[in-house]
Amino acid sequence: MSRTTATIPDDLTDLMEGAIRAGIFENKSDAIRHVLREYFEANQNARIAAAVSLYEDGEITLGTAARLAGVNRFEMRDILREEGVELRFGPEDMDAARDEIEAARNLE
Repeated sequence: MSRTTATIPDDLTDLMEGAIRAGIFENKSDAIRHVLREYFEANQNARIAAAVSLYEDGEITLGTAARLAGVNRFEMRDILREEGVELRFGPEDMDAARDEIEAARNLE
C-alpha cells in the first residue's frame, strides 16, 4: 500500500477528527480510503477516466485498467479505442505479466 500526503482544509479536518472520535472511522487513513472508494463508486466516469489516463501513460496494463474502471477487458479495450488510445499487446515485463494474471483471476 502506498503512502500519500494531502493538504485538507481545516473544516474538513475537523469533521474527519469528529468522525474518528464518534467511531465512524478508525483513523484518518480509514476516513480517506472510505471517501475515495465512495467517490469512485458513485462516479463511474471518473473511474474510467483515471484508468484510461494511467493506461495511456503506460503505468498499468489493460487488465489493471479494466479492474480499476470496473469493466471487463473487452469493454476496457473498446473504451480505450473510443478515447483514441493505442492498445499495447502483451506484458512488457514479468511484473506486468503477474499483474495481468492477477487481474484475470479477479474477473467475474
